[in-house]
Order: sequence, then C-alpha cells, then structure tokens
Amino acid sequence: MSLSSDLARWSTSLTFDDLPADVVHATRLRVLDVIGLCLAGAGTPLGRSTRDAASALSPAGPCTILGFGDKVGVTLAALANGTFSQALEYDDTHNESIVHMSSPSVAAALALSEVAAVSGRDFIAAVAVGNEIACRLGSVASGQFHKRGFHPTGLFAAFGVSYLASRLLGLDAPSTAGAAGICGSFASGILECWVDGSDTKFLHAGWAAQSGIVSAHLARAGATGAVQVLEGRFGFFASHLQHADPPPDFDRATGDLGHLWESRNASFKPFPAAHVIHPYIDAVLRLRAQHGIHAGDIERVDCPVAPFIVGIVCEPTAEKFAPATASHCRVSLQYTLAEAMHRGSLGRDAYQDASRLDPAVLDLARRVRYRADPEYPGPGRFKGAATITMKDGRVFETVEEYNRGSKENPMSDEDLRAKFDENAGAALDQRARERLVATIASLETIPNAAVLATLAAVSRGDSRR
Repeated sequence: MSLSSDLARWSTSLTFDDLPADVVHATRLRVLDVIGLCLAGAGTPLGRSTRDAASALSPAGPCTILGFGDKVGVTLAALANGTFSQALEYDDTHNESIVHMSSPSVAAALALSEVAAVSGRDFIAAVAVGNEIACRLGSVASGQFHKRGFHPTGLFAAFGVSYLASRLLGLDAPSTAGAAGICGSFASGILECWVDGSDTKFLHAGWAAQSGIVSAHLARAGATGAVQVLEGRFGFFASHLQHADPPPDFDRATGDLGHLWESRNASFKPFPAAHVIHPYIDAVLRLRAQHGIHAGDIERVDCPVAPFIVGIVCEPTAEKFAPATASHCRVSLQYTLAEAMHRGSLGRDAYQDASRLDPAVLDLARRVRYRADPEYPGPGRFKGAATITMKDGRVFETVEEYNRGSKENPMSDEDLRAKFDENAGAALDQRARERLVATIASLETIPNAAVLATLAAVSRGDSRR
C-alpha cells in the first residue's frame, strides 16, 4: 500500500453526508470568496495577460473565463480562473503549510462542472476533498519548503486537485492514486519571482488547477503514475526535501482521515498580503485608530517575528524597504505596515504605484524594524505585535495573538460577504451579486453547479476587454 492509495480510497468513498456541517459551511464560504477573487483578479494586468494567453491557446470551448466571459477548454479555464483568484494575494491559506488550497480547488471544480453534470453536493464534497488533501500533504514537512525556495501551493494544491478531479470524473481508487502519481511527477513551484517581484507565484494556483485536471484525465485514459509518488525512494518528499530536518511525518497525510479535518485550520484573508503579515497589519491599524496616529509622526515601528517568516517577508531588507512591484509589496512586512499606516486600510486597491513610489511611505517602511523572537510560534499560528514609538517620545504597543480570519479569531459571514462585494463589485452589479450569494448559500440543493459560472458572468458590460 501507499499514501496515495490510502488517500484515494478515502476520497473516492467519501459522501456528502460524511462531511461535518461546519466543513460544508466553510466550503460554501470558500467558494464565495474565491469567485469574488476571480472577478477582482481578472481586472489586474496579470489577469488580462492570463486571459489573453488562455484564449490564444484554446479553441472555443464549454468553460467560462470569469470576469470576461470567454468560453475555452476545461484546462485553460481552470488555469485562468485559478490565477485570477490568487492575483491579489487575497485568498485563504492553511496556516501550518501556508498552502493556498481553495483557489485551485474551486477553479478546477468550476471548470469541470461546465463539462459534465456536477450537482451542488458533489461540488462541495469535491472541493472539501481537494482542500483537505492539499492541507494534509503540506503539513507533512511544514516550514521546510519556503526556505528551499518552493511555493507550497504550486506543490500541494496540484495533488489536491488531482483527487478532486478524479472524484468528479468518476475514477476508481486505483486510477485516482495513479492520477496523483502523474501529478507528482510534474511537481513545480519555485519562488525566484520573490527576488524581482515578477508574476509567476500567482500563476501557481492556476497551474495547480490545470495540472490536477490533466493528471486525472490521463489516468482515466489509462496512463499510469508511480504509486509511491509521495514517500518513495525517488518520490516527491525525497526529491524536494533532501536532508530534511526533521524528516517528513507521513502520518500527517492520512492519520484520522475523515475525523480530523485539517482544513479547519485554514484562514480567510482580510488583507491582500502574505498571511504571516496579517496580525501585524491589524496591530498597527488598531493602534492608529485608538490613538489617532498620523504616519508622519512615527519615529519607528518595532515588530517581533517568528524566525520562519524572516526569509519570507523581512529579508533581504533592500527588497522589502522599496518593493519593485505590487507583488513584491505583498510579501514585505516593512512596506505593508507603512502603507497601512498611511492609508488606514488595505483592501483590493492596495499596493498601487501612487503608494509604492510615495517617498513618505518608503521613508516609513525604512523605520519598520523586526527582530526574530524564538519564543514566537512556528507554522500553524500567526501571532504578531507592534510597538510604535512617536517622534515626541510617546510609545504605543499591542499584541495580536491570532491572525484575524483564523479558527481562533474568525471573520464573520458578514465580513466575508463584504469582502465578496468589494472584490466582485467591479464585475457584478448588486442584483447579480445577490443572486450568486443566494445560490452558493443553498449550493447543496442545486442539481447542476454549472450555474455558478453563469451567475458569475459580467453584469456591468465587458469593461475588461
């Protein structure tokens, strides 16, 4: 037996009725969140580039590119929509593994629902399966991928989608394990884009959605994949984590499947930035509001950080003080806190060049200091704190024990609806948004989930063309 086979037996035998009520509810919210993010991301330069490439690569097909309405083949729709949903770094994340699991899963399920009959119950169950497997695999050796230059979403979300797609395509357990073997052989997701601020990280969600679908189709057609693709001598963990310390804990992949839902430990995002920065954003914004702080009056901001995030959002400091692009901004603790203090908020329209090139914002970014605190929690819990010292000598400080959006500090359904309206508002008028929200709220009662893509079609005219 193998890990991929154990996961396949679980994923093919699970029914909608096996899902806990809170997992169903959270999955519906994740579908809403991702569709809103697709519509927002479609309007970005990366969104337009991805749409143009997908349309050029695919003849007319049955599947919808959200935000534009183009009809293309199933894999290119998944690629485009998955990319859109991560383009703003605003999509949910599993805290421990830092896998963005829902964007690839929902993008893949949307595309597959337009080529075959998928009920709302099957849609929810498939997304829940894909998310759970991505989170579990990412937890086998959490914290060890970023420091080696790998983006966990590009690695693990593709596996999750291969199980999701295999389920929706009706594959049996052996073929599903084969799809995972095929998918693993293409594992990718390097993070060199963090050096120059280029776009490729945001493509990983779309690439994972596409890869999982392709792998499942290949397995259905008879192609075979390595059964021990995960734990084998030349398998995924051996190849990507040579000399891993500590060694991979493979029990995290399959232990207590169906009873312990790792996806419960994933967080929604209130800000379009790297998740490890979120508690610091809330901390400084709270101090700003409580004490009427003006950014220009700040002498410095001091932040203790968990050592594992230093190489992600704190260093190299030259890149973090003066990000070259919007995507660079989203992974800079120093710049993000400076913009938040100047603007008083961070939403869909954050990280524009007007702020990124503002000398006052850049000056404050250089006043944001961090120190690695070994007492801070590692992957799994995002804690933050800020001490703001004013030029007149006053000192304000606060601690954010858990990031907002997490299980311990959740965003409300109303918060997530407001986020959806913010993101979808450029493409859908209020009436269209209400219809889509109502449909997702009762998704398990709907006979054909393809209606989601139809309802997410642009209702304000195709202004993105």
